[in-house]
Amino acid sequence: MTARLEKELGKDTIDLWFQRVKPVSMESGILKLEIPNQMWYETLRTRYEEKMLSCARDISGAEITLEYTLAPSVPSQPAVRNREEEEKSEYHQPGAAFPNRLTASYTFDAFIEGPSNRFACKAAQAAVKRMGERANNPLFIYSNPGLGKTHLLHAVGNEIIKNNARAKVLCMSGEEFVNEYIESLQNKRSESFRSKYRNLDCFLVDDIQFLLGSGRERSEQEFFYTFNALFESKKQIVLTSDRAPGELQIEERLASRLLSGIVAEMKVPDVETRIAILRQKRDILKLAISDDVLAFMGTHMKSSIREMEGGLVRLNVYCQSHNAIPTPDIAKEVLADMIRLSDRAPVVSIDSIKKIVAKHYSLAIEDFTSSRRSESIAFPRQIAMYLACEMTELSLPEIGKAFEKDHSTVVHSRKRISRELEQNPFFVTKINEIRNEVLTVDSL
Repeated sequence: MTARLEKELGKDTIDLWFQRVKPVSMESGILKLEIPNQMWYETLRTRYEEKMLSCARDISGAEITLEYTLAPSVPSQPAVRNREEEEKSEYHQPGAAFPNRLTASYTFDAFIEGPSNRFACKAAQAAVKRMGERANNPLFIYSNPGLGKTHLLHAVGNEIIKNNARAKVLCMSGEEFVNEYIESLQNKRSESFRSKYRNLDCFLVDDIQFLLGSGRERSEQEFFYTFNALFESKKQIVLTSDRAPGELQIEERLASRLLSGIVAEMKVPDVETRIAILRQKRDILKLAISDDVLAFMGTHMKSSIREMEGGLVRLNVYCQSHNAIPTPDIAKEVLADMIRLSDRAPVVSIDSIKKIVAKHYSLAIEDFTSSRRSESIAFPRQIAMYLACEMTELSLPEIGKAFEKDHSTVVHSRKRISRELEQNPFFVTKINEIRNEVLTVDSL
């Protein structure tokens, strides 16, 4: 089966994830696999199980199910259950009166908070404490992939269930919503479909962008009606996406609804937060990797949290298979491709920032360095300074010099724009539009 999987998944994937997977037995259509730890289980089940099942069924000519067990060398880890038992534990938690589909390990306590995600985290906690209140509803969290949106989404649901085990909380992906809607049409069960969603206390939708857009007008319309029913009933709605509401190709009425609550962006975490995340993951998996290695990884791996976790596992597998102790030099060699990918961010110039901000606010480039303090000039100048802080590696004095101002003016500008972003979701969309244009210009 491994040889066949290698043709579909590639040798690197097989070397990383399947070399330590051991077939234990095959009885009554159940293939039992021995795996090293919980992370292996989560990765195999979510990423590769369908491929594994397809290969096993083709080879055996019979219906196959998979069951996982942990290797005896890791007795401290809890036993891993088969797929059916896992779904019961995650989707039908003890004491819960509703199949919520939540992952129990994604909690606020397990979430590493830092400057890059603090606003999103606080907004999520507020949504739990004041469920359904107009000030927090809906909560829309967006970021690039792999920065923790899904963790935060499930944390909201888990906290609600913790406070009230009978609450009707449902978490699903946008793609799952579309598939269920199509199935309800095919089976003529539209009313039961609507009843299921419109009687929730909290609706959590991950990757909402897959539900919306061209070719999915009917599912988007159905989602709008569901959204409206829950919103008017003061039920909590939390959505995640890989882009801001203003960047989604959706009807104006839905866009207006999404912007009526809290819009929170999660950015790439700073180096301290990245190192803290790596330490947490290392401790959970009980890996023998020192802090200096984690500091090296956290400094040089910047693309996503998911990538860092994958790098941690890859490094551990490499060192175990080569009987080596992890060091920064080994990490540099083993993770070279990930580090190059992370360091491939476009170089942003202040001149590009000035050019794009000037275009949006009908200014001349010279206005950024003028002594005029009218709001029509001061506010765009503050935006440009804020973006310079966010998008360049320049120090505050260097940014101030580019605008012929001192560093205290830069600090004031950054604080003012940050406050405006927290209070005004429409302004968030505007800033993201400017930021994307700057990145486009500097990547050409």
